[in-house]
Amino acid sequence: ARMIVFDRVSKRYPNGREALLNVSLQIGAGEMVFLTGRSGAGKSSVLKLIALLERPTRGSVTVDGANTSTLPSRAIPAFRRKVGMVFQDHKLLMDRPVFDNVALPLVVADTPLRELDKRVRAALDQVGLLGKERLRPDELSIGEQQRVGIARAVISKPPVLIADEPTGNLDHGLALEVMRLFRRFQEVGVTIVVATHDLSLVGEFGQRVIHIDDGKVADGVAEARVAAPGAAEAPAGLRAGPGPDPAALPNL
Repeated sequence: ARMIVFDRVSKRYPNGREALLNVSLQIGAGEMVFLTGRSGAGKSSVLKLIALLERPTRGSVTVDGANTSTLPSRAIPAFRRKVGMVFQDHKLLMDRPVFDNVALPLVVADTPLRELDKRVRAALDQVGLLGKERLRPDELSIGEQQRVGIARAVISKPPVLIADEPTGNLDHGLALEVMRLFRRFQEVGVTIVVATHDLSLVGEFGQRVIHIDDGKVADGVAEARVAAPGAAEAPAGLRAGPGPDPAALPNL
């Protein structure tokens, strides 16, 4: 099943900059994909279009069957709950405890308190931070702060998780930890799209790579696998089905 489809997508910003030019790509449900390319190549624009933070200037973007260009404004909040977002600077509320940060998407969605409490603890357990819910983010390490951001991104059980340079502020060991977390979510059917500069990290995970160069998908690279020397190549992970298997994440 195709989770994300870009069909001849172009994106021009009001200042006249063409961020993407006639981009077509498909990402399957349960696939983990790395977007690579230099700064300004168009990686962040791809992520913003997936999350409906932007709409395409031309062409169409379809996510989980919904065409973002024709989606009415009243349907946008529900659509955005389908896409978890992880940022390089994690965008946490530094004056609020970890629990409140992770719970935020559920609070916005009017989740009952008992379910909210259970799901926040389950999400923190998934990222190895159970027991730290009452601490403020500034009492945590940088790696722990990033994991709080990941817990918040997956709390709504989204079928898609996007990450913009999520390891940019982390050393290699912590970056590997974060990527292993993403791999665990992929294994239960979440579609993962990670924009990164870190080619050594991409190599270690041997997943599909889409290279963007000056707003275009670089020829011949979209289907490439980049494998670390001697590492077993991971499968592309295309699988049938509408998204994560709810039974695989019973508490999240």
